[in-house]
Amino acid sequence: MKKLAAASSSFLDIYFVLDIVEKVLICYLFVAIVMRIVPQMQDNRAIIDGLLLVSEGAAAFLILTRRATRNASLRVYDWTVTAIGTLFPLLVSPTTTEPLVPLWLCGIVMCLGFILQISAKLVLRRSFGLVPANRGVKIGGPYRFVRHPMYAGYLMTHVSFFLANPSLLNFAIYATALAAQCLRLLAEERLLKEDPAYATFMTTTRYRLVPFVF
Repeated sequence: MKKLAAASSSFLDIYFVLDIVEKVLICYLFVAIVMRIVPQMQDNRAIIDGLLLVSEGAAAFLILTRRATRNASLRVYDWTVTAIGTLFPLLVSPTTTEPLVPLWLCGIVMCLGFILQISAKLVLRRSFGLVPANRGVKIGGPYRFVRHPMYAGYLMTHVSFFLANPSLLNFAIYATALAAQCLRLLAEERLLKEDPAYATFMTTTRYRLVPFVF
């Protein structure tokens, strides 16, 4: 009876439910972006489109294998900015418009952004998640340079994709997502700075996203 009660309690636990919702959401979004991008990977921008899919795939994998936490934010505001920052980048589309800069430059910046993302994800490993939560403070690797290197890497890949596929819609999507990501990382820090280890980390790594800017 005790085991049955414990299982029932676990199923109804808000953190358990949110964890399942988060994982289902990331699966759906990854399938959606693959179906959106793959049919259009036919010109010389295919490698950039492919890098975007690999980047999103790595994020999906880590979400599905990350460890659970009971210290995730339950604020509607935090969930809203997280949803916007996560969903909007998946709405962009390849275009036939002339790239704003040479494609080789877009490719280099995107590769650097991808490397930055992967290095941050390797440090986080199973501590990676979407909604603000304390899954353990990580300060090694790229976290020595900015406090949110994964978001910095996403910014680089998003800028690269936009420069290779310019359109007013893609610009609006990425601008909105960037604003939400900035609010999202501020929400994360509001939660994380309650941890003395993270408070110390904030004093040693000054910039959040872009060195000397923010």
